[in-house]
Amino acid sequence: MTFTQLRTFALVAELGSLRAAAKALGVSEPAVSSAVAALRADLGDPLFRRTGAGITLTPGGRALATRARELVRLADRTRREVSQATSAGSLRVLATAACAEHVAGAAVAAFTRRLNRAAVDLTVGSTGCAASALADDVADIVLGVRPRPVSGPAPDAVPFLRYERIVVAAPGHPLAGRRRLAVADLGGRPWLTGPGGFEAGSEEERWADRAGLPTEVEECESEAAALTAVRSGPGLLLALAHAVAGDLRRGTLVRLPVEGTPVTGLWWATIPGDGRATSAARALQRFLTTPDATSALLDRPTRPRPTVRVGLWSSPVP
Repeated sequence: MTFTQLRTFALVAELGSLRAAAKALGVSEPAVSSAVAALRADLGDPLFRRTGAGITLTPGGRALATRARELVRLADRTRREVSQATSAGSLRVLATAACAEHVAGAAVAAFTRRLNRAAVDLTVGSTGCAASALADDVADIVLGVRPRPVSGPAPDAVPFLRYERIVVAAPGHPLAGRRRLAVADLGGRPWLTGPGGFEAGSEEERWADRAGLPTEVEECESEAAALTAVRSGPGLLLALAHAVAGDLRRGTLVRLPVEGTPVTGLWWATIPGDGRATSAARALQRFLTTPDATSALLDRPTRPRPTVRVGLWSSPVP
């Protein structure tokens, strides 16, 4: 039994076919078949059976797939730790949508100015995949909405930024100028949000649930795009107060005094809580609670440094 064979079988089990595993590994399908055959001979178990829909793992195959994934993650983490022992290494940051748009870039840029040789992968993901990203060793730290617990040790979460959200609309909106608005007054009005909607697990989601707001909202590509639409249309937006302060001063938006607002929330820096956190992740978590970090987060948005690579990530299909 070799590590290469285990990595290969882990992919076969995850993707459901030898051909898909071969493509993901960049090798031929016969090479994948040979690796699996060696494991079958070594363990005395067929590991899986072919069906019309693909493959079905045997009980032994399911046990091996679980252990193989654990060993692959452990090996990958060991490589990173060895690399970090001799260099600044790399840091994988997953930020939930709103945090990614408003502060994650500035936070990472301020942090990397202190680590000259650090390379940071800043990835945007949903709140639903955040906890599994930490558990599956896909991310070193999550910024934004606090991840919902999953099985295993609880992650270590530290709040680093408090924010307020208010309801805004165009100056000509039918509800503009009202001194007080009940949530019922918002019924039937179109709502716009950023790409995360009312993010799962956030105070915004809890407020929307209590208010009985529709779960179906128009999700724009960014909150900036949502603001642009609200300025000239009939929509409403639960916006970050500091992000719309200029619009309110200029009169291009108005605040609607809706009961239950402002909605106050927290963004968190979350790392694995079972001793697996890397030194770079712990350093970023500590940095985000300092006055220097708070100043950087509340200043005008900062473009990420060249060492910051931004991508999109979502949880894999089981």
